[in-house]
Order: sequence, then structure tokens, then C-alpha cells
Amino acid sequence: MDVVVTGRHCEITDRYRSHVEEKLTRLEKHDHRIMRVQVEVDCEANPRQRDRAVRIELTAFSKGPVIRAEAAASDKMAALDLALDKMASQMRRAADRRRVHHGRHAPVSVGQALAGVDDGPAEDAEESVASDRQVGPITVTGDGPLVVREKTHPASPMTLDQALYEMELVGHDFYLFMDKESERPSVVYRRRGYDYGVISLEVDG
Repeated sequence: MDVVVTGRHCEITDRYRSHVEEKLTRLEKHDHRIMRVQVEVDCEANPRQRDRAVRIELTAFSKGPVIRAEAAASDKMAALDLALDKMASQMRRAADRRRVHHGRHAPVSVGQALAGVDDGPAEDAEESVASDRQVGPITVTGDGPLVVREKTHPASPMTLDQALYEMELVGHDFYLFMDKESERPSVVYRRRGYDYGVISLEVDG
């Protein structure tokens, strides 16, 4: 397994690289197909966020889907441990899901999981009169802080069941995908308990 460690706004020492490589070997017991793990270390100099001064993102590439996990802590060692625990947990859930697909359990189907699911309560929007300001490529109205982070990922049309599987792997509460059957941009998201919801876009024209 290859390990690539990169740093932003901070120096990555050889000692830390060796520590990362040693720690990441524990992932192989959860998924022996891992070929490479990319480790991004981002150090934030904001003194008001000392408990989240270091953010680490792990990306594992294998013969299966890509798995990502990220965490923030006060130092590089603690952030690595948190991110590693998240990735190990996601790999265990993915392994459980594979066992379900091989018939070792009797799972609830996706159709049953989504039966009777509504869109949930809408959030109340607060209107305020304020001047516009530019935050990156977005024009923002109001005083509230806004963090803008853009990411683009390659994607292929997939079924709803595949999207649920991918969501478990990345460890998020939602997953954006192109529905293979309806050919619509869609989002599957986690609701209370083990329920899921789906939002699809009807493109005009």
C-alpha cells in the first residue's frame, strides 16, 4: 500500500510521514484491496479555532469505490487518529453491506427503507436587509459567515442502491448522484434511525 502525505500551510517531517504510514497499515485488515492512501494535512492559523487547527483528509484508493474520511483537531497526531477511526468505521460498514449483498443477512430493501418517506420539515428562512458582498464566486446577502469550498468529482450514472453504498463509504449524511433509471440529478440523504430520503431534480426544457 502506497501512502502519499501532502501538507498545506505546514511542514511535513519525515518522522510524521513514517508515523502516518505505520498508522495506516491497520486499514489493510478492513480492506486488503487498498492500493494507495492520500493524506492531506491542512493547518489553520486562526487562533480562535485552536481545537480545530489541523484538518486531515484521508482518501483510500482500491479496486472498489474510493473511500474518504476527514477530521480536525488541535494537532496533527490527534487529527490523524480521528480521521483514521472514521475511515476504519466506514470500511467496517462497507464490509457489512457486502455481506448483506452476499445473502448472509436478510436486509430491508431500499424500496422498503424509502416507503412513506417525506421530505421532512422545511427550514424557516430569515429575511434580513443587508448589502451584498462577494465571497469567492458567490454573491452573499447578509452578515452570516460563509465558508465556500468547491470540489468536482468524476461520476457515472448509478442506481439508488449503489448511491446508498457510496454514501456509507464516504461517511456523509448525503450523496449526490445521477440516477441511472430516471437520468435525473438526485441526492440521497440519511433521516432519523435507518431511514433514507431522496430528492431529485426535474430539469425544465
